[in-house]
Amino acid sequence: MTFAKDPSAILDYSVDWSRWLAGDEIATSEWIVPVGLAKANNTNTTTKATVWLSGGAAGQNYAVTNRITTTGGRTEDRTMTIRVEER
Repeated sequence: MTFAKDPSAILDYSVDWSRWLAGDEIATSEWIVPVGLAKANNTNTTTKATVWLSGGAAGQNYAVTNRITTTGGRTEDRTMTIRVEER
């Protein structure tokens, strides 16, 4: 997954885990955000994790990872690319 954002924008990005969970639920959600981007906030429901990101340098790509642990004890990661560009 690749998403574009302006350097001055503060935007939300989500991972819908419902299909992968197959009846399990998210117990914890952690966002791994590289230097250059800033995590403004993060939330989750039992099936979806969301992070709000700001910053970034125009022309750069950043890999942002969501790591969840489920109530059933499983742990999994999903990584998305945030491409920062002047808009």
